[in-house]
Amino acid sequence: MHTLHPYLQAALGGLLIGLASWLLLAALGRVAGISGITAALLPSGAPPAATEQRWRAAFVAGLVIAGGAMAAWWPTPSTALRPWPLLAIAGLLVGFGTVLGSGCTSGHGVCGLGRRSARSLAATLCFMATGFATATLRALWA
Repeated sequence: MHTLHPYLQAALGGLLIGLASWLLLAALGRVAGISGITAALLPSGAPPAATEQRWRAAFVAGLVIAGGAMAAWWPTPSTALRPWPLLAIAGLLVGFGTVLGSGCTSGHGVCGLGRRSARSLAATLCFMATGFATATLRALWA
């Protein structure tokens, strides 16, 4: 197992996310918004084209496989376990926010800002402000 400073791990991860989003946009003309990519894989009204399903499934599979490979290669930070009802509620709130915000942090923060979208700038500022407020309140509460 290799060791790498956590800041370098984060920087490397950010570079790879940026590269992947650029490659997807350059190769297929698609935005790497993970919530939209994943949602389109779920059953809905009209069946999507097979080529659409293939690249989406490959992209999501790549995320899972690469994440698993990196977790096996580098040590992952330990976190406190949380009760599953709390995690389920948190997941539903994130899903609701993704629908309400017309995209997720990857779609707005990584792809939207790169394309100079004013809507993505507003969404990213809201994401960041909420994250800062939550972390500050959590630190004060602890």
